[in-house]
Amino acid sequence: MAEASAFVQWQERLATPIGDFAAGLRAVAPWQRYVAAGLAGCLSALAQAPFYLWPLIFLTLPTFVWLLDGARTTARPWLAASVTAWAFGFGYFFVGLHWIAYAFLVDVKAHLWLLPFAAVLMPAGLALFLAVAKAGAGLVWPNDWRRIAIFAASLSALEWLRGHILTGFPWNLFGYVWGGSDWMIQSSSLFGIYGLTLITIIAAAAPAAIVNADGSRASWKLPLAVAVGLPLALLAFGVWRLPSVPMPIVQGVALRIVQPDVPQAERWKDEYFVRNWRILTDLTQSPGLETRTHIIWPEAAPPLLLLAEPEALKAVGNMLPDRSLLLTGVVRRESATPRDRFFNSMAVIDGKGRVLSTYDKAHLVPFGEYMPFQHLFDSLGITKITGGSGGYSTGPGVKTIPLPSGPPFGPLICYEIIFPDEVVEAGARPQWLVNLTDDSWFGPWVGPYQHLGIARVRAAEEGLPVARAANTGVSAIIDPYGRVVSSLDLNKRGIVDGYLPKALPVTLYGRVGDVLFFVFLLLTAIAGRKWRLVSR
Repeated sequence: MAEASAFVQWQERLATPIGDFAAGLRAVAPWQRYVAAGLAGCLSALAQAPFYLWPLIFLTLPTFVWLLDGARTTARPWLAASVTAWAFGFGYFFVGLHWIAYAFLVDVKAHLWLLPFAAVLMPAGLALFLAVAKAGAGLVWPNDWRRIAIFAASLSALEWLRGHILTGFPWNLFGYVWGGSDWMIQSSSLFGIYGLTLITIIAAAAPAAIVNADGSRASWKLPLAVAVGLPLALLAFGVWRLPSVPMPIVQGVALRIVQPDVPQAERWKDEYFVRNWRILTDLTQSPGLETRTHIIWPEAAPPLLLLAEPEALKAVGNMLPDRSLLLTGVVRRESATPRDRFFNSMAVIDGKGRVLSTYDKAHLVPFGEYMPFQHLFDSLGITKITGGSGGYSTGPGVKTIPLPSGPPFGPLICYEIIFPDEVVEAGARPQWLVNLTDDSWFGPWVGPYQHLGIARVRAAEEGLPVARAANTGVSAIIDPYGRVVSSLDLNKRGIVDGYLPKALPVTLYGRVGDVLFFVFLLLTAIAGRKWRLVSR
């Protein structure tokens, strides 16, 4: 009894300042509400790679909820709630995606003037998803804990839409905040990153329920159980699923990943052609090449149209050991009328210089690899950031490529790996994924680490190992649990020699995709089913 009494006293002492803080947020002026929401969004971005300060969202998401509580007391609650949510989203994406600005510094003369627009317009546009998600918060917003269910369901549903409409951009979903822990990402094998995002939002926002929307106190029991219980459940599953020993390897497959670390601004300039080609070939022929069966070069690594140059293909064949293969990114040209078409591709080349198969990238980067509304932008003198007035053509879609030696693989170029449930060909599951990328476009630190973290979750989601070759890093071999087996860090020139881990049996997520996420989403919405219009 004495212990119970002490707990009640501790709870009351802690509840008072929290209640006062929540009341203060409810009472702020509109401009203060928007500034506070923006700052909360900025802090939330620090929960993502490379910082992984995930405890922050257990502070910022309750703050977000309490700010929405205050929005419902205004003359136009739906407008106040949507602007508050937009401000949070703008801060979140402005900080979390600031690395996009580096792409406009590669060709300063052509694109520097666009940098302020890109730095502001992209986070502003992505923040509209949050604004739409919370537009109804001023109208449909229960007073008690049920508003947490509405908050999580609406935000998660719009996160899914963000990953799908307008070609999709599911970067820095809230579920990725657990990427710093091998244990915590294992549940993605059950319900994917969107399911993990929903659970993360519920857990992080739950502490807001200790104060009702009208400022009155509520019980600590349910919010505490949810905020602590859900992460512990994720942790327990991860500990149970993750073996304590390394994965067994595929016999007869020895990988060499080449990381040339060539600055983006120097990759296609004629004066650097010989140097760039020698970097690739010299690194490839580093000691031990005779023991390697699969050599992997990054996205568009050769500084020429390799497949159209017989002498260059012959040189590649002479360089490779017998029965070894080169998997490389290439720019592929296809003769067509009225003009040639170009593809961002991957090619498999054998030791005789023969091209065994190719894959053309299907999910192109807007404004980077093609220009939406190209005629309009051409008239304004705006070109894609990769240079030139034309764009790449789109490939037919995800595929599995068989190899004469070694298991079949799934090719993914650059950010194709960020799209859940779109990395494996239906009915033809590969045994590993090969992700070729050039993260020099993503800046010198944050962007490439975020991209690596996403690749790790994709591996755990599908139960497939990933061989990742990045021009400037981070190149890595990732096992089917999402663990980095070996890697070469950012902005380093060298090779990664290693062995291919065996694939796991197809995961539950690999079988059903986002079905469980939608089930969880429906159950979460049902938890707040007693919705009612809230008057001012």
